[in-house]
Amino acid sequence: MEAAMDPDAIARHLSEILSHLPATQQQVRGIKEILLANLVMIAEKPAPTFEERDRLNFVAQRFTESHLQNISIDEAGNAQGIIPGSESEDFLLLMAHADVPAVPGEAPTALQVVPDRISGPGVADNSLGLAAITTFPEILKILNIQLKSNLVLLGASKSLGEGDLRGINFFLDNFKYPIKAGLCVEGVHLGRLSYSCLGVVRGEIECQLPESRLEWNDSSNAIVVLHDIIQRILAIPVPSHPRTEIILGSIRSGNTYNRAPKSGSVRFEVRSEQVGMARSIRYRIAEIAEEVAARSHCEVDVRLIARRRPGGIPFSHPLVQASRAILESLEVKPRVSPSMGDLSALISRQIPGVTLGITQGENLHEAQEDILIEPIFTGLAQLIGILQAIDAGVIDPTLADKESDPLAEINDTL
Repeated sequence: MEAAMDPDAIARHLSEILSHLPATQQQVRGIKEILLANLVMIAEKPAPTFEERDRLNFVAQRFTESHLQNISIDEAGNAQGIIPGSESEDFLLLMAHADVPAVPGEAPTALQVVPDRISGPGVADNSLGLAAITTFPEILKILNIQLKSNLVLLGASKSLGEGDLRGINFFLDNFKYPIKAGLCVEGVHLGRLSYSCLGVVRGEIECQLPESRLEWNDSSNAIVVLHDIIQRILAIPVPSHPRTEIILGSIRSGNTYNRAPKSGSVRFEVRSEQVGMARSIRYRIAEIAEEVAARSHCEVDVRLIARRRPGGIPFSHPLVQASRAILESLEVKPRVSPSMGDLSALISRQIPGVTLGITQGENLHEAQEDILIEPIFTGLAQLIGILQAIDAGVIDPTLADKESDPLAEINDTL
């Protein structure tokens, strides 16, 4: 590991990086055709959670063509490769999840590409993020950039829903070298800057009534039972500070007009900034389900899908300050928001990290997501600048609590 630099040296390095960003933003346009070709090839391979193999095989193939080292697809299905550094023993992580959220109905897999935008299922979340990772070796090559640190590129499997970050957790548990810092890449939105994670409990309440209860004059059915549960959940006291919320994401029951459904389910998510709050509300939801089951003489189960602990690096951390400086230098307003995704795997292991977006988009998680092409080059320049800043040593965490901020002078000039 390299010795930490003094604040003046850090400020000089960051100033130099900022001065080169306009040129980087223009030069990276030279990668447009390769990036869009990778994006189309990735996006047209369906990748619901647990079925990302075709995408990640493609990513590994591209890593091979770019002559990365230690290319592999591990036991969890992650595709990974390493761009060796010139002199440092540090390892940096640049990653994107490979799976895409499920969308209602049968969505076509073909993308629609027009001069200013691209449309298609999962193109924003997260086909573009994965395409950026896949193309990154060629981006560094066209910019003639070699980092001192070793750069690990990772396409992570099984991140969403019931995947519960299985891919990134497996990678971090088994990678034999310490990761100095990590960047999680999402397709949208450019300007996103997540450096903390909310506490999250995600689950599904499943209701099953015995056939004997479903006579023609019996008003009690699965929908009625679930309605009772929902009303009770909505009555749970939820504090506004620290910020906490209960989200009821979907309800499924019945498929006709004239038959009372005997089964149904409700999906929910509890989010909170306070340690233990999401867990406490989850216990209350379980109590509600148990009470309603006893009163209605039916089976009600609460199945947990995912859990996250709140945490993160502080706003004063040099990585956050450097990221803000780079975004503002690119005339992008930072949009600070907590993450509930892959970043939490880094946070839980005390690895400094942020989640960043690449471009602007619309219709997120609908059958046809839309992304704009032009902002992508700004998003890529952002990634390059932040990686260069980390590589130059600006994220020394011992500086985060010091009264003198080595980045303050730079931030004041933006």
